[in-house]
Amino acid sequence: MAACHSVDPGRWQRGFDELVEWIACRFVRVEPRRRVGLFLLGLLAGLPRVNCWTIAEHAGEASPDGMQHLLARAAWHADAVRDDLRGYVVDHLADPGAVLVVDETGDLKKGVHTVGVQRQYTGTAGRIENAQVGVYLVYAATGGHAFIDRALYLPKSWTTEPDRCRAAGVPDDIKFATKPALAREMIIRALDAGVPASWVAGDEVYGCDSKLRTGLQERRIGYVLAVACDHQVATLAGKHPAKALARRLPARAWNRLSAGAGAKGHRWYDWALIDIPVDVTDAEVPGSVGDQALLVRRSISTGELAFYRCYTPVPVPLATLVAVAGRRWTIEESFQAGKGLTGLDEHQVRRWISWHRWTILAMLAHAFLAVTAATARAQTHPTPGLIALTANEIRHLFTHLLDHTRHSAPHLLHWSRWRRRHQARARDCHHCRQTAQLA
Repeated sequence: MAACHSVDPGRWQRGFDELVEWIACRFVRVEPRRRVGLFLLGLLAGLPRVNCWTIAEHAGEASPDGMQHLLARAAWHADAVRDDLRGYVVDHLADPGAVLVVDETGDLKKGVHTVGVQRQYTGTAGRIENAQVGVYLVYAATGGHAFIDRALYLPKSWTTEPDRCRAAGVPDDIKFATKPALAREMIIRALDAGVPASWVAGDEVYGCDSKLRTGLQERRIGYVLAVACDHQVATLAGKHPAKALARRLPARAWNRLSAGAGAKGHRWYDWALIDIPVDVTDAEVPGSVGDQALLVRRSISTGELAFYRCYTPVPVPLATLVAVAGRRWTIEESFQAGKGLTGLDEHQVRRWISWHRWTILAMLAHAFLAVTAATARAQTHPTPGLIALTANEIRHLFTHLLDHTRHSAPHLLHWSRWRRRHQARARDCHHCRQTAQLA
C-alpha cells in the first residue's frame, strides 16, 4: 500500500504547477509565462530528440517560432530564474550539512560559431574534441540532490576576439575566467544567498586551485577536494608529493569505510588521513583557524590510490570526510539524469543568452524530478522487493499518466510538411553555396 500511495499523479501535477508558479513572476508578458510551462513539459516528455521543433510540436503549436523566441528574444532574465531555482531546491531539500559539489561537463559541437566552442578536453568524450564546456554546481543534501547554478566556460580563443564574442551575444564585461574561478564565483553566490551547506567537494581541477581553497577557508567552509598524485603537500619536513607521503603510511593507518551506497551497494575503500600541521598552513590563509589534512583512498581490489585535500573549521572524524568525498559522485548522477531525462545537453543554440536560458530550464525540470523523488522517499516506508521511486521512473510515470497530449492527424501532417519544407530550403541553400564555391 505504501508503494501505491507514493505514486500519486495528482500530487506530482500539483508539484509541477508549484514549480511553474515559482518562476512565473519573472515573465512579465502572459505569452512567455504560458509558454515556459509548455517548454518544461516538453523537456519532461521523453521526446526522442529535444529541441524547439519537437517541443513546439508536442505543445500543439504550429511552428517552433514561439519556443525559439522564448530562448532568444523574450523579456526575462535567466539569472533571476537561476535564483528561483536555487530557492526551490533549498526550500525542499534544505540540509545544514549539505555539500556543494562542483564539476564541469562538455557537449560535443560542430563548427566554430557556437558560443564557447573550441577543440578542448572533455570528460564526456574522454579526449580532445570540438566541444562546449559548462561548469555546474549541485546541492547535495541528505534527502536528494539537484543543480542550483552553472556557468559557461569561455576559452581564451574567445575572450581575445571581441568581434567573435559580440557575434555570439557575449556581454562586453565578460572576461576570461578559469573553471575554478567560475566555481568559486558560483559557490560564493550560493553562500551569500544563505544556502545552508557545510562542505564543498570537487575533482582535481578544483582541488589543485589554491585560490579556491583559500576562499573556502576564509569563509570557514569545509572542503574535500580531489588532488593529483603529484600534488605538493607542505609538511614540517618540507613539501612532498601526495603519493610519496602515502607510501610511508603504516598498515595501522588504514581504515575500511564505505563512501556511500551506489547502484550496486556500498562503495568500500581503505582510507587514511595525514594531518597537515597548522604551522605550515598559516602562510596560505593568514589567521586561519581549522584543521587541514590529506585524505588518501585505496582501492580494495587494485590498490589504486586517490588523494583529497581537506579542511574543516572544527575537528571531525574520518568517517565524515569519507562521506563528503562520496557525495562528489552526486554531480555525476545529476549530469546523467539532466542529460538523459531533461535534455540538458541537447540545446541546439549558438548564442550566449540562449545557452543560459536553455540550461536553466533543463535544470528546473531536473529539480522537479529530484524534489518529487525525494518527497516520495520521505513520505513512504521502504517496500520489500521494490527500490524507491527514482527520477527516471517518476519522469516515465509523469509523462504517461499526466501528459494527455493526443494531437490530431492534421496537426501531425502539418508538422511533417513544415519539417520537410524547412529541410528543403536548407538543402537548396547548401547547393547554392556549393555551386558558388565551385564557380
